[in-house]
Amino acid sequence: MIDRREFLRRLGGGLGAVAFDAALRDGARRTHHAPRATRVVQLFMSGAASQVDTFDHKPELERRHGRPFDVGGKVELFQSSPGTWMRSPWPFRPRGECGKAVSDLLPCLAERVDELAFIHSMTARSNVHGPATFLGTTGFVQPGFPASGAWIGHALGSACEDLPAFVVLPDSRGFAPGGPSNWSSGFLPATHQGTVIRPEREAPIHDLFPPRDVAWLDDDAERDGRALLRTLNERHAATRPGDDRLDARIRAYELAARLQLAAPDVLDLRGESAATRTLYGLDDELTREFGTRCLIARRLLERGVRFVQVWSGADNGFPRRNWDSHEDLPRDHAAMAAAMDRPAAALLVDLRRRGLLDETIVHWTTEFGRMPCAQGGLGRDHNPFAFTCWLAGGGIRGGTSFGASDEFSFRVAERPTEVHDVHATMLWLLGIDHERLTVRHDGIDRRLTDVKGRVLHEILA
Repeated sequence: MIDRREFLRRLGGGLGAVAFDAALRDGARRTHHAPRATRVVQLFMSGAASQVDTFDHKPELERRHGRPFDVGGKVELFQSSPGTWMRSPWPFRPRGECGKAVSDLLPCLAERVDELAFIHSMTARSNVHGPATFLGTTGFVQPGFPASGAWIGHALGSACEDLPAFVVLPDSRGFAPGGPSNWSSGFLPATHQGTVIRPEREAPIHDLFPPRDVAWLDDDAERDGRALLRTLNERHAATRPGDDRLDARIRAYELAARLQLAAPDVLDLRGESAATRTLYGLDDELTREFGTRCLIARRLLERGVRFVQVWSGADNGFPRRNWDSHEDLPRDHAAMAAAMDRPAAALLVDLRRRGLLDETIVHWTTEFGRMPCAQGGLGRDHNPFAFTCWLAGGGIRGGTSFGASDEFSFRVAERPTEVHDVHATMLWLLGIDHERLTVRHDGIDRRLTDVKGRVLHEILA
């Protein structure tokens, strides 16, 4: 009789054996029930996109425009005193067969409303960007917890041998508040953390290839180095039975080796048709950057990546390059929306026509909303009491709205909803019971939804 490690060593040897072991374990995973979807793409609007100016139409706000802000008591805002009521600079119009009112700020997404399920009763537990962003990405306001993409990769494994289960496409101008903690694996094995791809850079994946000025590091040298690393890893692991951290690191290195072959192909857009490039706005300087990342997201999803996160907005000071429109909302939101709207709508269209949307959850979200009153005349302050997100695709009933804010979009009036409910719903569509997806950590059974979360069956098809 031989033990498991010796069997794998004889079967394939070294890193290849460990990769085979990982594949066996991934392939053996089963969902809790029949899934409606197999993958997720999250479009995250960093800086707090205003629900008042996008998807949450409030005629009463238009009638009160310019009057003193009054909700029957004192209101403390994040960094200002309430100004007057402020209507949206963009008119709202009914769209699609469902008649959903969407503002002229997002004309392309407005054409897709019959595929979208809006949640107008979202709330956040912080009005500070960093903690609220963590809440949106990990389910907790503190850093150090696994991102939703890491949980999904942990639960379902990879559907592609050569690409990570979880890929992150940040804004080209920088990271959102909290940076890489938003796609961390936390206390899950390191192999589940998000792999960052920066398409706009000469080296889109950091340290994937050796530096060009290291001439001696040819294919033979790299192969010898891996062999030495394999030997050292096997000796180290043999003295530490039951410790899976090294196995996770080995799998990450093995994936990196396969990525050297797969990444150039998935990032090469030259084979895409002129019509597809035009659809995503790659021919327009305004939409090219976000459009490129949305198109790469589609290419990743169709190749088996489980979770792709695409960011709009970066925490890089002034002038603002995110959705945090304190000073001049008409200027800042107009620029951010124009860059995002066409590519995001294109992603929905492209997924649909390729037969991928029915198995792909598209999640458009932000960390919190913005106030219905003015800040400094043209801006809006933070509003954690009510904001809007939407879902589309696999298992989602389009043309619907769930929950509601009050007549001003100041606070939630019907069916308060937290990110835990959205996470629970996405997991359900992926075939996972969120209460059963747990990992024991520091004496606590942790899960993506903390001790909360309910599946929003009302928006399911």
